[in-house]
Amino acid sequence: MLTRDTTAFLAFAANCPADFGPATARAAFLVAPDGFGHAVESASDNRYMAEAAGFDATRASAQHRDLQRALSSVLPAVCFPGDPDAPDALFPNNVFATARGTLVVGRMRHPVRRQEAGRADIRGFFRDVLGYAERDLSQQPHPCELTGALVIDRARGLGLCGLSERCDEAGAGLMHDALGLRATLMFDLAPGEYHANVVLAVLAARAALICPDGFADPGVVEAIARLYAPHAILLSAAEQAAFAGNAISLSGDVAWMSDRGARALSPASRAGLAAAGFALRSVPLDAIEAAGGSLRCCVAEIF
Repeated sequence: MLTRDTTAFLAFAANCPADFGPATARAAFLVAPDGFGHAVESASDNRYMAEAAGFDATRASAQHRDLQRALSSVLPAVCFPGDPDAPDALFPNNVFATARGTLVVGRMRHPVRRQEAGRADIRGFFRDVLGYAERDLSQQPHPCELTGALVIDRARGLGLCGLSERCDEAGAGLMHDALGLRATLMFDLAPGEYHANVVLAVLAARAALICPDGFADPGVVEAIARLYAPHAILLSAAEQAAFAGNAISLSGDVAWMSDRGARALSPASRAGLAAAGFALRSVPLDAIEAAGGSLRCCVAEIF
């Protein structure tokens, strides 16, 4: 099922058993911010990005290394070198995704990021080391920025896809098919939003962090909240602005977000995570957040 109909999606999704696959990844990979800087093309539709003077490449590199070290405490976390000619190539989850032994390569909207899809080392790692098949969407014309645009409930095989300049309906359909999902709900993001994973996180298939201001249609917010009730946590505009919605679970008991996001959480949001069985861990990423993404954007999951 690939639909914009929230009623039909909710009726189908509510009956999906949690037997599609593991709820959290078995490993993760990152790409170092070796060429870190202000990307003019990406800034054109990313309102979270700082001005050029707000970038500190040395601090970003140190924070990224600390992030890898922290994540390695819960699962294998591999880091590939960055490209000095690719200023915002530290967000590999937009370009690469995995499912059931397949590497999916997406198509980025902006040319400055399309070169990432051609990386022979990353493709070779999955093909020759892990033995994954490959599904290449990078050469077709529709933007489909993978798990930036598409938030996935891995246990039930459900996709929640935010449409914007970074992913159109055709791109959503390509991702739905490539990842073999059971059902995907397509919805418009609010004007000015670029990726669903900045305003929505599904944690270990049993809880959701939802930023209502990031959605064009309040009905979509209501449907997603119903699907993850009683563990649907609605975040305020201030929490959204601090990237609290850009979170991830890499095990069944911990939610990860940046230190800035964690500090912005209200007592009610913290209580909601605890009630859903999640401890909270955070890493300082303010230098990386200058590029308009946060912790979840840095992490490409390996399923």
